[in-house]
Amino acid sequence: MRDQFGRTIEYMRVSVTDRCNLRCVYCMPAEGVPCVSHEEILSYDEITKICRIGADLGISRIKLTGGEPLVRRGLPELLGMINGIKGIEQVTLTTNGILLKEKMSELAANGLASVNISIDTLDEGRYEKITRGGRLREALAGMEAALSCPSVQVRVNCVPMREIPASDYIRIARLAEDRNIDVRFIEMMPVGHGKAFAAVSGGEITDMLRQEFGEVSECTGRTGNGPAVYVRFPGFKGRIGFIDAISHQFCGTCNRVRLTSEGFLKPCLQYGEGTDLKRLVRSGAPDETVRSEMQRVIYRKPACHHFTDGIYDNERKSGREEDDTRDKDGEEMLETRDMSQIGG
Repeated sequence: MRDQFGRTIEYMRVSVTDRCNLRCVYCMPAEGVPCVSHEEILSYDEITKICRIGADLGISRIKLTGGEPLVRRGLPELLGMINGIKGIEQVTLTTNGILLKEKMSELAANGLASVNISIDTLDEGRYEKITRGGRLREALAGMEAALSCPSVQVRVNCVPMREIPASDYIRIARLAEDRNIDVRFIEMMPVGHGKAFAAVSGGEITDMLRQEFGEVSECTGRTGNGPAVYVRFPGFKGRIGFIDAISHQFCGTCNRVRLTSEGFLKPCLQYGEGTDLKRLVRSGAPDETVRSEMQRVIYRKPACHHFTDGIYDNERKSGREEDDTRDKDGEEMLETRDMSQIGG
């Protein structure tokens, strides 16, 4: 369906858990965040029902996220359930890769189309520091397992930080040199703990890589479900992608909504507005009621984010009120939770 600004909304990111086996510095505090009870998390049947109703509205692509989605038991089964929905064309996964090696064959067998693996550095010490205890070799083993499945497109997601030397990003880019893999550099989002880190733009990364690999050629045509811009360097088998949500705002072509693990449908990452679909589903509301509520939220998707405006105060505007998008002053309320709680 189309929102009020004429954008076609066809992509839903579905968080299956707020739990994670890492503690990345830009995602959550060292002690983690309070986890909601299992009873408050959507069941797989509830997720499938919402995805089916979403498909009726034109949602054709689903991204499974967390937290870390692979910490939840039976995820390949959920993937297969969603793939069986009429109108769903593609189900993909975002993961830190730590548990991917042991799950990959089952995921592929259930129709996984592509997997995004988060790896911010190939230096073992820095990786352990960024993730607060993660082991790089396990993430790389997950990547290699994914590459062994020819039906699955493999992408490595890297969030550049100014604290990391440029040489690290050159090493990560080299993953695409002799592998059929996309390496994507994602600009830091000023959400939750990410606000403490200065963003590095795709333009800056491009300049670093150009000095090392030569001139780039831009890849044309649709290359995924999201806003990434892809380029290719001479002699590279894979591509390099850039997602610059801040420095090159792409809200005008945004095609996504987000479903949190607690069943809250969000039309925009920055704002706390949306609707509680879990309440409707668990109260026995008919499909048409759930569909109408999803349609209402999608239609009212904001025109754009305002991360760079400098006029919002997250401390003053905290939380959200159910089915209300504005605070008592009439201004849109901001999301105050960390990415792991929203759905990364």
